[in-house]
Amino acid sequence: MSVSEKPFQGVIGKTIKDSTPVFEEKTYPPLGTPNVVIILIDDLGFSHFNCFGSTLDTPNINRLADGGLRYTNYHVTPLCSPTRASLLTGRNSHEVGMRSVSNFNTGFPNMRGHVSNHAGLVAEVLREEGFTTFALGKWHLTQMANASAAGPFDQWPLGRGFDRFYGFLDGETDQFYPELVYDNHHVPVPRSVEDGYHVSEDLVDHGLEFVRDAKSIRPDRPFFMYLAFGATHAPHQAPRKFLEKHKGRYDSGWDVARQEWFARQISLGVIPPDTQLAPRNPGVEEWSTLSDNQKRLACRLQEAFAAFLEHTDEQIGRVMDGLSELGELDNTIIFLQSDNGASQEGGPFGVLHEMKFFNMIMEMPDEAIHRIDDIGGPSSHSNYPWGWAQAGNTPFKWYKQNTHEGGVHVPLVVHWPDGIKAKGELRHQFHSVNDIVPTIYEALGVTPPAVLRGFEQLPITGTSLKYSLNNGDAEPQKTVQFFENHGHRAIYAHGWKAVTRHTPNVPYEDDDWELYNLAVDRSECVNLASQMPEKLSELVELWWHEAEVHNGLPLDDRGVELFGGTIAERSPNRPDRHYTYYPPIARIPTAAGPGLGGRSWDMTVSLTRSVGDDGVLYSTGTENSGVSLFIQNNKLVFDYNYFGTHTIIDSTVDVPSGTSVVGIEFRRAKKDATVALLVNNQKVGELYIPAIMRMISSVGASIGRDEGSAISKRYADEFAFRGKIHRLDIQLLTENRAEASVNAQASQRETMGRQ
Repeated sequence: MSVSEKPFQGVIGKTIKDSTPVFEEKTYPPLGTPNVVIILIDDLGFSHFNCFGSTLDTPNINRLADGGLRYTNYHVTPLCSPTRASLLTGRNSHEVGMRSVSNFNTGFPNMRGHVSNHAGLVAEVLREEGFTTFALGKWHLTQMANASAAGPFDQWPLGRGFDRFYGFLDGETDQFYPELVYDNHHVPVPRSVEDGYHVSEDLVDHGLEFVRDAKSIRPDRPFFMYLAFGATHAPHQAPRKFLEKHKGRYDSGWDVARQEWFARQISLGVIPPDTQLAPRNPGVEEWSTLSDNQKRLACRLQEAFAAFLEHTDEQIGRVMDGLSELGELDNTIIFLQSDNGASQEGGPFGVLHEMKFFNMIMEMPDEAIHRIDDIGGPSSHSNYPWGWAQAGNTPFKWYKQNTHEGGVHVPLVVHWPDGIKAKGELRHQFHSVNDIVPTIYEALGVTPPAVLRGFEQLPITGTSLKYSLNNGDAEPQKTVQFFENHGHRAIYAHGWKAVTRHTPNVPYEDDDWELYNLAVDRSECVNLASQMPEKLSELVELWWHEAEVHNGLPLDDRGVELFGGTIAERSPNRPDRHYTYYPPIARIPTAAGPGLGGRSWDMTVSLTRSVGDDGVLYSTGTENSGVSLFIQNNKLVFDYNYFGTHTIIDSTVDVPSGTSVVGIEFRRAKKDATVALLVNNQKVGELYIPAIMRMISSVGASIGRDEGSAISKRYADEFAFRGKIHRLDIQLLTENRAEASVNAQASQRETMGRQ
């Protein structure tokens, strides 16, 4: 008997006649218990929903708002993973180990790269109560080094309370060629772009399938669905008909749009009538001063975003219609919100390929304009410029990543016809993302356990907003909330806010704190720091107190250099940086495999082929940026796709039939590199690469095929290798790794000798 199994309470005799059975009684919610749906949209600003001020088309979101409530003073963290951790636990993100994105682990309790097991997810609690639970879309709550087919799976959705999962594990994905996971295994994209595929539609297809299955067979069990779209995070990609619909709509520019959206917000009542429109952020130029190419590019990028949002709105409508057809819509509590403010990651001009932002490459409009018709489709990975991001954050300043209102103040819609008498009303009480789970528990009459799965549970620190659902005039019950992201800090207390925007490597004591009375200055336009230094000092002191109480320390302003995390024992990222693969294997997520960007490396492939057995040996990235090694017309070929600029080399000799070892030596200099192709340890071609990528792509590697959009223009589809790959080795090099590379090649030749 398991130590956790309860002793049998019946009688076991020699036969059934002298035995007494006892049946385990499973707890289920009472009939009529509401279902719960959380819909999360990514990188969307406070004004982007039409019912929160913009002129973008969101009729289905408007339908939810008209039948429910809009919370106008709702806040999140400035970044995606922390908001998700807080949203699903009812606690501050720092105290559950997720102060930043799950791609790294700093070794401190506030940043473990996953949610602490001492902070049960709402799915874990509700499943124990008898709910069936589904997660769809973006997860980003697992250490990405553990997101491969090798696991471990304990922090994947099925390990954290969800019965079913369909979506992707990383922070973003290509909307036409996503890296999909079904439950605990990676799966291919079910159909092609040519057949009309888009991941948002796929997510809703599976979500409705999960609900229909559950309600058809067990209609007595309520469900909890967490639907986290990849939209509207970059890449901004949408079906062509949506892109065409928005052409020319934003030609008047972001200044006119901000003024129009600001006026609509006041008329809708989502901001007080005396609110000021914040000035343009630094780097946002007056629209009339831009060049024609800047305007054309910026407008097309905004059109792609708008099309992406409208397409997402259509999918939300499908969810509502599906629930209505099942007779479940009125008895379902729906929360719809964004995870943070609009993104600043497109830079001042916007980008056709967001990876350029992470490579610190400024894509100038005069260059990007030549590919303007690619924007929004599979051949772009676009993000809009700062001006349109600030328009999305109207009336606020700053963006995602910042703790000013532009980064943390987002729309919230709550829809529950059976539980909310009011329809179409506004709620202005201050609330935060950690308040959603307490609201769910109170609405359902659920008391979260003190011990869950053997783990003592941290206190839930959010404040239920149920008191306000049917009372718009209720006094706010949430009075204090602290914020922090990579050194940016803020504290809200009783209507006041102190906030500072931090510059990396600047001493924290040198940060310039600002003071605002949000009760009368919602958009942080009147800085009272110099007039009320004592009040400011009081709030700054409160920030340090709250940070200590809620595990906000130590402060850490490191950024990109943390991606990949600390190399831990038994990590896929071994200390010797040598990787050996035995295909066929599933696609390898970027954090679980070798990072080829910005460094020297060797790759060797042991294979057996016949003449004409061509195909991809190794690929990582997409058609927008990536690396591919393949055999074509019997030649070994390497294509270095630098954001659409292809540097290609073919071997001078054929790859022989039979068994051989082929490979590549990639040697970085400063900002450039040299490449040598190898066949059976002999150089068969050399190439100079004038510019290299520090971060190649957010899309991982495939061995024996090019899974996703084709990296090289020299082939189409997956171009799967028709021979057999026995083993593929990659050695990442530092200056003293040459000997290790030689040893690896010798080991591989020895392996081939035994086959």
